[in-house]
Amino acid sequence: MSVTALAGTASGSPSPPPASPAPRCAAPETPKSRNHDAATEHDTAFNREFRHCFTTVRGVQMHYVVGGTGPQTMVLLHGWPESWFEYREVMPRLLPGRTVIAVDLPGMGDSTGSPAGYTKTVLADYVHDLLVRIGAQRDVRFVAHDFGVGVAYALAARHPRQAAGLFLMDFPLVGKNLSFERDVRPLSWHFSFNVQDPLAERLVEGRVGTFLDHFFRHSQISGSPQPGADPPNPIPPRSLAEYTRVYSRPQVLHAGFELYRTWSRDEAENKRLQRVPLTVPVRLLTQDGLTGLMLPPVRDAAPAATGTDVDGAGHWLLEERPDRVVAEIDAFYAAH
Repeated sequence: MSVTALAGTASGSPSPPPASPAPRCAAPETPKSRNHDAATEHDTAFNREFRHCFTTVRGVQMHYVVGGTGPQTMVLLHGWPESWFEYREVMPRLLPGRTVIAVDLPGMGDSTGSPAGYTKTVLADYVHDLLVRIGAQRDVRFVAHDFGVGVAYALAARHPRQAAGLFLMDFPLVGKNLSFERDVRPLSWHFSFNVQDPLAERLVEGRVGTFLDHFFRHSQISGSPQPGADPPNPIPPRSLAEYTRVYSRPQVLHAGFELYRTWSRDEAENKRLQRVPLTVPVRLLTQDGLTGLMLPPVRDAAPAATGTDVDGAGHWLLEERPDRVVAEIDAFYAAH
C-alpha cells in the first residue's frame, strides 16, 4: 500500500509545494517542539528525500518523518534513550519500493503532550491512530528497536489488520514466561535506576548529556566491560547531541523513565494479549548472545517467529551493524 494519502492540506491555506519527492504531510501543523529540525536543517541528503511532519492525536502532537513513495509502507519505531533519529543513517537505504515513516513515540522525541499513559498498549493505540490519520490503515511493515518492540507487538495484537509483519530488534518482551522483576531487572543497573520516581528525573535534569554518554558506554548486557573500564561510546557524537537535545525537554525525560515504570503492567497486559497468537511473520535480531533469552518470549506471542543474534554487536544494532540490519530487513520485507 502506498501512503500517497499523506498528501493533504490543513484547513485554510494550502501548504507550500514540497521540496522533495517525499509525500506531503497529512493536515500539516505548526510544530510545538522548538528546534525539531536541529539535526537535519543543514542535512542536504536528508532534505532531498524526507520531511518532518506533525499531526495531533487525542491531544498529543505527534512528530514523524516520511520519505519515499513506494507501494510498501514501512513504519520505524524507536527505543530509549533515542528517537526517530536512530534510523537516520539506514532510512535512505530502505526507500527503494517503499514509503518509510519514522515515528517519535507519544511524549518523546519531538512529539509534544502527555499521552493517557505509558503502557505499551496505550502508546500503540496512539501510533495506530496516527497511521490511520495519514493513510496507513493496512499492511504496514513494522521495524522496531528496544521499547519500540513492545509498542509494535501491542499494536499488531490489538490492530491485526494494520500489521503485515514485525521486524524486532533486541528487546525482552515480558509476558507469559518472561518477568520484569525476575528476569529483566537484574540484567543492567539502569533497569533499577530508571524506575525511581521522581528521583531519576531530579538527578538527571540539567545533566542529560553526561547521563546519556555514561549510559551508552555502560549499557551492555552481553560482553560487558569490567568495572572501571571506559569503553568507547557506540553512538556517534551527532546522534548523542540530538538525543541530549530531545531528552532535555522535561516531558521527554519523564516519558522515557515512565517506559520503565510501566513494565510490570506491560507484563500483565502482554499475558492477556498472548492468548491470541500473532499469525503475521515475525523476525527478531538481537545483540551477541541474547537470542536464547529474547526469542522464546517472542514466540510466546508469535509461535512461528524466527531470530538470530549478531556476532560481536551490542544493543545499538543500528549504529554498530547498520549493513547487517538493512540486509535483514530487506530479506524479511522484500520490496517489490
